[in-house]
Amino acid sequence: MKFTVTRLCGGKALMAASSEMMDIDLDAAADKLSGDGFTKKKNEDGLMLILDWKDMEVTLYPQGKVMFFPLAEKDLAIEYATMILEKVR
Repeated sequence: MKFTVTRLCGGKALMAASSEMMDIDLDAAADKLSGDGFTKKKNEDGLMLILDWKDMEVTLYPQGKVMFFPLAEKDLAIEYATMILEKVR
């Protein structure tokens, strides 16, 4: 899986955007991730799913974008996003 990684929030967050077109069902994604240490914070009307995981806020978008806050290492953003997207698609 290939990603474009962008720094956000003054460099404190990273967003990994998959190059593949996706249409992720966020309710189903929350169910799939709940057993892997993710805690659902909220689902914003199907626009984004916000979770707590490994002392980070993780925001998942239906298009296959995943934002991690705080996170500074691009390699980890790609590793984590790959793991998450493989579980939910």
